[in-house]
Amino acid sequence: MNDAVHSDFNDDLLRFIAASPTPFHATAEMARRLTEAGFERLQEADHWQLQTGGRYFVTRNDSSILAFVHAAEPLVEAGIRMVGAHTDSPCLKIKPHADIQSAGYSQVGVEVYGGALLNTWFDRDLSIAGRVTYKDSDSEPCSSLIDFCAPVAVVPSLAIHLDREANRNRSINAQEDIRPLLMLAPNGDQPTLFKQVVSEQLKQQGVNIGAADILDFELCLYDTQTPALVGLKREFIASARLDNLLSCYVGLQALLSADGEQHRLLVCNDHEEVGSASACGAKGPMLDQFLQRLSPDVSERMRMLDRSIMVSADNAHGIHPNFTAKHDAQHGPLLNGGPVIKVNANQRYATNSETSGMFRLLCQEAGIAVQSFVSRTDMECGSTIGPITSAEVGVRTIDVGVPTFAMHSVRELAGSDDALALKKVLELFFKRPLRLGHSV
Repeated sequence: MNDAVHSDFNDDLLRFIAASPTPFHATAEMARRLTEAGFERLQEADHWQLQTGGRYFVTRNDSSILAFVHAAEPLVEAGIRMVGAHTDSPCLKIKPHADIQSAGYSQVGVEVYGGALLNTWFDRDLSIAGRVTYKDSDSEPCSSLIDFCAPVAVVPSLAIHLDREANRNRSINAQEDIRPLLMLAPNGDQPTLFKQVVSEQLKQQGVNIGAADILDFELCLYDTQTPALVGLKREFIASARLDNLLSCYVGLQALLSADGEQHRLLVCNDHEEVGSASACGAKGPMLDQFLQRLSPDVSERMRMLDRSIMVSADNAHGIHPNFTAKHDAQHGPLLNGGPVIKVNANQRYATNSETSGMFRLLCQEAGIAVQSFVSRTDMECGSTIGPITSAEVGVRTIDVGVPTFAMHSVRELAGSDDALALKKVLELFFKRPLRLGHSV
């Protein structure tokens, strides 16, 4: 790979992740980039008149986004090249009645979102970000994104002297053990009012409201350590939320750089980490409703979908050098070994031989190595938006991703070559005509 292109791509990937501490911020950042690239923003409440040659995007709940390039060839004849990813990551979300006072300290109550590796959240410099809904000057509900940016919280570990079994047998109680510390309680034992803290931060961002005006919020903690290239030869990317902002970025870059005559669609859904069952999740109607508006006739839409294909991009488990026994010996992807095709006999992944063969062909043509992941037969397998989207929409789907260590940790690790490699394959996928469903 060209070193300058490789470096620029990874540097921009790190900037994208740093600008996206929550699904709301990730969606806003993708919307900003699409707007700069000339895409037109659609509102779901409006009547749409999509034009051939047009480039559009639409958001839902401020946390999911769909972008579409409308090519010239009839949809019913060409189908759509789709790429899907998800905007959310496991984290600690702040409870509505957040204030906790204990032993003279102000803390906030949290609940665990998704399958987080809780031990990695201790002793990290944490900030707060998300969405706040408040009463505006017209007494109407209004929402704004918020990001404290600076480290404002920490979950301190218990010293080894007070738990001599910590390195051998320490469990984490999600209710009691991971409450973040904000500050000393003011006036001795009086708890702070968290909404007041939020309103002061909003004022710094130009939203002049008081604590009493705040109606509700969706806020989470995030690690303020910036994404970085690490290793003696900068061979690895270390960052929070690589699962799955890396795939969102790769899909977006492929969409923006691809040319050709194919209809192209990128959808990045929220709530994958908790099952996708929401209005803006992959199990919800967002994609299907867009396709209905794009092709209202049922028969033509079914014909269009028969000529369409979805690549579900979500990180894969790389074989861990310290825990090789946790992997199937024949299916242990290596970091920087290329994108991974994910396979599961019980449909936890949507890959089949047809979609896998298509992806392998694209990798061959792009000059990119490709790997396979299958879980050990005696271990359960995670899942993605792939099987859900395939079932909800009825589109051929393959599950792929880049190999990753420490998935669902507060700081994950991926190879510095793999994101650009996957982008090259998806770019070719977006623009190469493909004959689907051909059997002899």
